[in-house]
Amino acid sequence: MSGTFTRVVLAALAAVLLLPGAASARIIEIGDTAADPVASCPANPCEVISRTTAFQTRVDGKRKLFVAPKAGRIVAWSITLGTPTNRVRKQFDDILGGPAQAGISVLKQGDRRYGRVTAQSPVVALRPYFGQTAQFPLVQSLPINEGDVVALTIPTWAPALGLGLGRDTVWRASRDEDACDDTQTQSAQTDLNDLTPYRCVYRTARVTYSATLVTTPVPTEPPAPAKPRPRH
Repeated sequence: MSGTFTRVVLAALAAVLLLPGAASARIIEIGDTAADPVASCPANPCEVISRTTAFQTRVDGKRKLFVAPKAGRIVAWSITLGTPTNRVRKQFDDILGGPAQAGISVLKQGDRRYGRVTAQSPVVALRPYFGQTAQFPLVQSLPINEGDVVALTIPTWAPALGLGLGRDTVWRASRDEDACDDTQTQSAQTDLNDLTPYRCVYRTARVTYSATLVTTPVPTEPPAPAKPRPRH
């Protein structure tokens, strides 16, 4: 899930990281799998994600694909989009608060399936990118700690859902536990420090997004101990 421009930028970054003294940082695609995800829309009916923040917990039984394995900065994110018809687009625009939009959020996981927003990208308009995989470099990268989750925040709707997969492919959403089927009420986490439970579980589907992480370099040598100040 990558665009030509960002591939060039990341290739240059990778070259820099291979220089002596800078080889401890890594570039990791969070959410990367052997098979590229496919958005199901315009299948009939066209199913989309709407008005929520979502993250994938398993893909083909593999866990923690959207969990940061190391601390660092998110420098880009990608989304694979379906191609809804003009009639379907208008219907979704009318009932779900406007044209398709999305961004990414960094979530700190807590007890009882809670997630707190610690960083967010700007929301982008998706319609120009329907039918393709679009990658968005971030002008301001997002800090992320080891163990944090990268989620997709959709304040309106997005044709970014792959359907018909096995029951070991699972995602969660920031909806009330008793409103998992309510796809029109706004539940997206759009504010920093927002804390909400992720107890709505959806199987056999994949949210078609990923994010590019550059890990924080690890010093090759520990810092020298501070010298004691002389006493007068």
